[in-house]
Formats: sequence, C-alpha cells, structure tokens
Amino acid sequence: MVTAHIALRDRLLVCRRDAGPGRWETTRRLEGHSLECVAASPGAPKRVFVGTVEDGLFRSTDGGETFETLEIPAESAMITSIAIDPNDPETVYAGTEPSRIYRSTDGGDSWTHLEGIADLPSEDEWFFPPRPHTHHVRWLEVDPFDPDRLYVGIEAGAFVLSTDGGDTWHERPNGSRRDNHSLATHPDREGLVYSAAGDGFAVSTDGGERWKHPQEGLDHRYCWSVVTDPGDPDGVMVSSASGASTAHTATSAESYVYRRRGNESWERLDGRGLPIGDGVVRAVFDATDEGVVYGVNNLGLFVTENFGDQWQRLAIDWNEELEAQTPRGLVALSA
Repeated sequence: MVTAHIALRDRLLVCRRDAGPGRWETTRRLEGHSLECVAASPGAPKRVFVGTVEDGLFRSTDGGETFETLEIPAESAMITSIAIDPNDPETVYAGTEPSRIYRSTDGGDSWTHLEGIADLPSEDEWFFPPRPHTHHVRWLEVDPFDPDRLYVGIEAGAFVLSTDGGDTWHERPNGSRRDNHSLATHPDREGLVYSAAGDGFAVSTDGGERWKHPQEGLDHRYCWSVVTDPGDPDGVMVSSASGASTAHTATSAESYVYRRRGNESWERLDGRGLPIGDGVVRAVFDATDEGVVYGVNNLGLFVTENFGDQWQRLAIDWNEELEAQTPRGLVALSA
C-alpha cells in the first residue's frame, strides 16, 4: 500500500492506494486548521506529524485517521518545520516562528528546547519579508550518517549547522545560501547536502561546511523543493520560479521543474507529464524508500518511477477549489 499525506493550507489530504492500479481513496483531516508542514518516517509509518500556523503540532498514531495535539514548551504555536531522524523514528525535531528548535526522543511525547539558535551573531539580520519583524525555521534535516549533525534553513537569513546534536551551532558556512527553503541528503553518499533556496541552488559535499552553486541551465533560480534520485546520489531535482509571487500564488503562478545529473547542466523537464509553466505553483517533492518520487502542485499529485523522465497524474480527489491552493508539504510512504 502507498499513502501520501498532502498538507494544504486548510486541510490534510490522506491518500491511500492498495496494491495494483485504480483510484486512490482520499480523506480530509484537520480541516479548519492552517497547516504549514507534515512529516512521517518509513520506520514508523503510522505516526504522522503536522505543524500548523496557529494551533501548534498535531500527531497521528494510526496513519492519519485521528490526530491529537502535542504540548511543546515553545514561545509560539507556529510550527514551521518537522524532521525525523532517518535512523531513529523516535527522534523528532520541530522548528518554529520565531526561529527555535525542539527535540523529542520518544516519538513526540515530550520535548526539549535546543537553545542557541536565537543567540547567533547574524540573528538581527534575519527576516521573513511578509512579516519583517520575525523569521522562522523553514527546514530541518538530520544527517543519515551522523545523527548529531543537524542542518537548518532559516527563512530568511542563514544556513545553520550543528555537529553535536544541537549543543552548539555554526552559522553561514562558506558559500551557504541565505534563504534556504528545503534541504536534502542521500543515504548512499556521506557528506552530501543539497539546498533549494530563494537565492538559488547549492550543494555541499563535506556535510555543510562549504558550498558550491552549479547554476548553468537553471533559468529560474527561486528554488523551493529539492529531492535526490533514490538510486543515484548525483541526481537531483528542484522546483523553481522567477520569484516568490510566481512560485506561491496561483493567480500569478509560473513555476518549473529542473533536473541535474553529476556535473551536467540543469535540464528543464518540459513535456514529461508534470504540469509546469503558466498557472502552476512550485511543486513539493518526496521520495519513497522504493525509489519512487512523488510531486504535488496546485493541479494534483503526480508520480515518476524514472526520476522525472515521465510523470503520471494520480487519480485522487482534486477539484477546482484545490487548484487555487499552494501545497505546503508532502510525505509519501510505501508499506
């Protein structure tokens, strides 16, 4: 069975398909809440976390059938990012607005504040343009080779790195982007980190210490979601646009998807079955442990089994109302 959890601004779609072709069963959850992010792990596929703008963090332990509110000792009820240790599903991280990070080692039952992020020297330069008086943790990533190595994207202002499980933090390493929207690692390549940022794409091969910016062929450089090829660490795909308004606003949307392999130039994925261009908001990607990549935009949920050569639209419930929305997060799990 495959389950896709799609976080939209005003609901969570839980989409399930049993083995074999056919239409997916789609149910709506958490309606009436303003969603911001979603996370789940193949190591505990029934446990799903959803972060909201005003109502804190929710957890399901039955695959999205029911949810409970979790108590986090946070300054804010805005949960902007969630990450699960890829080797230990009991260890969960949550990021907030303003930028703070919390960790649970018991699957979300209890939480500890990892201090120090707000004390970094550049903090007074961080800002989120729609609300310039604040900023938030847009992305959290746990290194698959070293659970004490944490990668953090602050929107907007800094890439932040910890090598000791959050006891200390190193900000703005050489070449890192300032407006990191999503980060990706690969279980087959130690030290590899990709960043999709508002100020372009970046890659590190030494665990975030130094960064390079291969941009040739990437004509739209406001990057949002990044995903690696499950079968090839050198394969990477991003969604991007020319700026925030064409990325996130359906009425003015014009976004694209690009792919890069090794040292090759970026290739725009035109005519592959995944809508891009006018009227399409930036996609959000996720890959299953079986090597399948899913992507969601305002026109529906799509899947590729050959890392973007061809995409197929999946038969989930997706009406005109949803075409005006911009997906906030996606988790795809196979079990």
